[in-house]
Amino acid sequence: MIKILLAFLSSFTLSLLLMPFIIKFFKAKQASQTILNYVENHKDKNGTLTMGGVVFIITTLLLAFVFLKYDNTWFVCLLVSVFYGVLGLMDDHLKIKYKQNLGLRAYQKVIGQVGIAIIFAIYIFLSIGGEIFVPFLDKTVNIGWGIIPLVVIVMVATTNSVNLTDGLDGLAGSVSLVYLVFFTAISVILRDTLYASGETGIIIQNFDNINILSILFVGAILGFLMFNTSKACIFMGDAGSLCLGGYIGASACVLGLEMILPILGFCFVFSAISVILQVMVFKLKRKRVFKMAPFHHHLQMSGLSEPKVVAIYSAVTLSIGVICIIFYLL
Repeated sequence: MIKILLAFLSSFTLSLLLMPFIIKFFKAKQASQTILNYVENHKDKNGTLTMGGVVFIITTLLLAFVFLKYDNTWFVCLLVSVFYGVLGLMDDHLKIKYKQNLGLRAYQKVIGQVGIAIIFAIYIFLSIGGEIFVPFLDKTVNIGWGIIPLVVIVMVATTNSVNLTDGLDGLAGSVSLVYLVFFTAISVILRDTLYASGETGIIIQNFDNINILSILFVGAILGFLMFNTSKACIFMGDAGSLCLGGYIGASACVLGLEMILPILGFCFVFSAISVILQVMVFKLKRKRVFKMAPFHHHLQMSGLSEPKVVAIYSAVTLSIGVICIIFYLL
């Protein structure tokens, strides 16, 4: 616990110290966000700096080697999040270069996301195996090679879901922070349960390392949120949202907790579902289910302020996290 606390404090402090330099750097590069003209409530955000999510990459890369001994599993997990972050950086760069809200084309994003996911999925199968935890039943199921398509689906779905949630000041960051806090808590409980049952070695080591890595992300996110909550002076950009989505997905897959992710990450999942539902119904019936998708925009257009929407999403994630912890402790 002392190591976890030190990791959090170090990450938060470093992120907090780095952010003014990152803001100054991107201001000099005129790295500002172009806002879609049909998002009426966001007109005043036009010209806000973006790509602030690079602080997640820098902070975790620097501190991971301070708090963790090198191990293939956590390093690959971190590397996956960095690769997704770099993909996001490329997207952000094109948006800034051409001063529009469209960066990489959809097929280019899909190729990049799926490509990273496939390589990671093969690594999981060859190095960790096909075992996954069944939530709340204290048992594992070995799905063999089926872990490969499962990991690919989890990674692509998670990165896109977190990316879609990144639409209001502090929203994706706040939900990610709450998610990772409770994900780490569940991971600690499972780790202790496994250890008590006689499990030792690489599995316990993986849990310990990912717990530290998750807390490093928590500290980095909190430092970033000091500059991102309403009214934000910098956005995380796709560099940040894809990096966070990549880590959230990768950390779950490394520990065999793929089935926990959609439960604890309900708000991420619902963001994606609201978009899919909106598009499907509109194409079939030419009607809209929501005033605007993702759902957080519907809430905003219904009269809720950005801080209230962020509070609702964070509270929902927190509530689900508490319920999950209670189930695991009973």
